[in-house]
Amino acid sequence: MINLLFALLVATPSHAEVVEKTVAIVNSELVLESDFKDLEKRLPKPGMVDEALLFDKPISSLKGNRKAQLDYLINEKVLQSEIKRLNLTVTNDRVDSELKEMAKKNHVSEAELANVIRQQGVTLEDYRRFLKDSIEKRSLMDAEIISKLRISDEDALNEYLKSNPNNRPSIDEFGVSHIFFNPKKGGAEAAIKRAETVLGKLRSGESFENLAQQHSEDPNFSSGGALGTFKSGEFLPEIEDAISSLKVNETTPIVKSRMGFHIVKLTGKKLTTDPKFEAAKERIKSQLLEISFRRQLKNWLQNKRDESFVRINE
Repeated sequence: MINLLFALLVATPSHAEVVEKTVAIVNSELVLESDFKDLEKRLPKPGMVDEALLFDKPISSLKGNRKAQLDYLINEKVLQSEIKRLNLTVTNDRVDSELKEMAKKNHVSEAELANVIRQQGVTLEDYRRFLKDSIEKRSLMDAEIISKLRISDEDALNEYLKSNPNNRPSIDEFGVSHIFFNPKKGGAEAAIKRAETVLGKLRSGESFENLAQQHSEDPNFSSGGALGTFKSGEFLPEIEDAISSLKVNETTPIVKSRMGFHIVKLTGKKLTTDPKFEAAKERIKSQLLEISFRRQLKNWLQNKRDESFVRINE
């Protein structure tokens, strides 16, 4: 009996290693039973769960939901597998450097930063591991998705107009001169004939300004026939339509307005941007970038899951 007891003591280690259950295998990464417990601990701690991997579902959707937790953990393991494949793993020195930078930005010492982390209910060791994972994920997302996203000013403008359909995102500002022919002097037909004569001289190379000086019938005539500067919508619509396709220093054919007949010269043009759009542009671009990132991440992650070896043991 004593010999049998001795034999059992020798054969059984005093600290036997507990073999943990493997719930799933993702390439060479294991999803262990302890990962579920770790995830449950992370849920109430701000920033410790990657919301981008939930695809617009709340973090609370993971609480007590084993199926959702497994899906989340598989996503994490796919990312970890890709990080290793692309050799994006970071060293402890890099984590130390990141912590120092965080302390510097927040104007606290490293010891004070560590104390703040502990006050959030997170051990410094757990936070270091979380930070390492975050840096690696950021590098992966930059390489695989973010660097390929393009949000243009035009994209921002289109989004702005959806929310502000009555706003003008940009305003043309015109410098205009004209030679005016008044139908009150001998009637409309006579005014048109005078305009045709002047237009012929203009096309033969004579100076617009000289012809305006000699022939314009504008009672408020100013040097060279200058009318001044107008923003789009402030001028006679017939003339604005006529000059809309002109280049600076080009002239129109004869244009009829409610006042009479004109030959118009575009002396200047510039585009002034709606200040409300300018103020909102970068914010809109950031929002569009976030939306595009989430959409591309979902597609990219699904493709990677399709390419990966995934085996679930439950």
